Amino acid sequence: MTPNSSHRRIALSAAALAASLLIAGCAASAPNPDAEQGAAADGLRPVTLMLNWTPNAHHAGIYYAHEHGLYEAAGLDVEILEPGDGIGADASVAQGRADFGISQAESVLPARAAGMDLEAVATLLPVNDSVLMGLAGSGLTADPGSLAGLTYGGYGGALETEIISALAECGGADAAAVEFVEIGNVDYLSGLAQQRFDVTWVFGGWDALRAQAERDDVSLIALADQQACIPNWYTPVIIGNAKAMTEDPDLTESFLAATSAGYDAVVADPSAGAAAMLAAAPELDEGLIAAAVDYYAPRFAPEGRFGAMESEVWQRFTEFLVRANMLDDATALDGAWTNDYLPAA
Repeated sequence: MTPNSSHRRIALSAAALAASLLIAGCAASAPNPDAEQGAAADGLRPVTLMLNWTPNAHHAGIYYAHEHGLYEAAGLDVEILEPGDGIGADASVAQGRADFGISQAESVLPARAAGMDLEAVATLLPVNDSVLMGLAGSGLTADPGSLAGLTYGGYGGALETEIISALAECGGADAAAVEFVEIGNVDYLSGLAQQRFDVTWVFGGWDALRAQAERDDVSLIALADQQACIPNWYTPVIIGNAKAMTEDPDLTESFLAATSAGYDAVVADPSAGAAAMLAAAPELDEGLIAAAVDYYAPRFAPEGRFGAMESEVWQRFTEFLVRANMLDDATALDGAWTNDYLPAA
């Protein structure tokens, strides 16, 4: 997969995600007891972290902590994994195949509703950086009402449909006037330029940043600017197995302390974060990584504390999913997240 496809996991519907987890046999369980208290030959404790997709700028603090020995200083030997075919971070953490994972609120809640014992313990971004992207010639403007009459290219996920429809209606347009087509993993900028679709959903600090570097007619609607119409939600988030973390809180606290220190370092010196990412994944576009990490650095911890989440954000997003019939009720929210393992403010 190309780096610009990393955001597309957000497009899965709650029902599809729950079904995929159940098919994978992901009944909630603690990690393999044979590996729970293992230690490497150098005395470090082995820890696995599964990403949500290929490495990208969201992960800069993790790669900084890995590259600069912050995990080792915390007594951990952290292995960073990319998800494999048929099983991602949610399923891997639920099954105990990975100690921690990178997920998103729209996956965690339906996964818990399906019986997965997952808990979010930190957010990488306190404000969702998703944007709707089009080209000026399509008619897309910063006004969500401009979505009327446009063709939205996405994955056909229920969350996409609900968010786009809510935005159009909030802008005074008829949601039925938006046409939805499935496009899969494509080069979104090329698809827009070829008029295969008029608008798509990307991250502001990745595909949108790349598009703006290549063209001067990119038009964006930032979801963060539309919170009167739609909720904010946490994406991406760090998740763990709730039962395992309760039984061994020191592991989670040590992992998050080192991870938080990594993100703090990237906030202070974005170029160091970009360098750490390129050292681990030299195939990445050097210019895009440098620009993206620089873009995200002030967004990782705008209030001065990395990872902290708010009850109101989780509550409002859960209620949105319930109203959209993507969750039966709000019970999945109980135990879905905590700030307790984060370093003290």
